[in-house]
Amino acid sequence: MAQKVPQNFANHRRFVPLYHFVIFGVFAINVLRALVQLVRNPSLAAGWDLLMALAILGLFFFTRLFALTVQDRVIRLEMRLRLKKVLPPDLAARILELDPDQLIALRFASDAELPDLVREVLTNDIHNRDVIKKKIKNWQGDYLRC
Repeated sequence: MAQKVPQNFANHRRFVPLYHFVIFGVFAINVLRALVQLVRNPSLAAGWDLLMALAILGLFFFTRLFALTVQDRVIRLEMRLRLKKVLPPDLAARILELDPDQLIALRFASDAELPDLVREVLTNDIHNRDVIKKKIKNWQGDYLRC
């Protein structure tokens, strides 16, 4: 079995070439083709083809959005449970102050650095995922994220 490349801020976003480029490309070209067909030969059928092409492209985006939303909800729950275990009592009492973006970004931090990082995020009111991720010193990869 091939060893996974260690994950870090620079490479943690996942792209699936077949999904993100090939399938999206086919759907986008289909929309353009249907639009050209409608302009060249306006008809009810050509209008319907464009509507269907747009619906398929919308389906492409919404299926991805729905999956990512569920993953974010699971990460939020997972992080709240993890934080209860690793934070000192004063910070554990503030877990609910962390918003989903903060929790999602913090998941990459090691248990050892979480207390200081959570304190900094809450004290400085940092909400930007990338800013939080860049503060992580000991990156813990999330290899299951789609």
